[in-house]
Amino acid sequence: MNGSQSICDQFSAIFNAKNTINQGVCSVSLHRNFSVVVQGRTTSSVVPVGISFEAMDQYGNALNLAEIAILEEEVPSFMYSVVQQGLIISALHNHWIFMKPNILYMHIQSVEPPLQFARKLVNAFSALNSYPKS
Repeated sequence: MNGSQSICDQFSAIFNAKNTINQGVCSVSLHRNFSVVVQGRTTSSVVPVGISFEAMDQYGNALNLAEIAILEEEVPSFMYSVVQQGLIISALHNHWIFMKPNILYMHIQSVEPPLQFARKLVNAFSALNSYPKS
């Protein structure tokens, strides 16, 4: 990551979370705080928020990626907010069947300075019913 531990620390601070660096990838893990049942069993492992950056170039631009679990009713407002921030939505899909409530997973990406991406994502989080937590 070209000595960007400092940027990784700043990146995670924007989300009020801890980071990990593994093979040049700075990542932050958050989760959504709502109850989910899969096949009649309560689970908290299906509501992740994963955010990362890697491959930073000499201009400070990196590949920024995020995946967030969202409630079906959050899709329109969150999708609008993400697009208004100039970010790319590369996928919206389900992971699990027999789930209540229905959760979808949105994949978001950009190539830009990672701190800029983080701030945009935090702005988009305001469109959610609850802010993702560490």
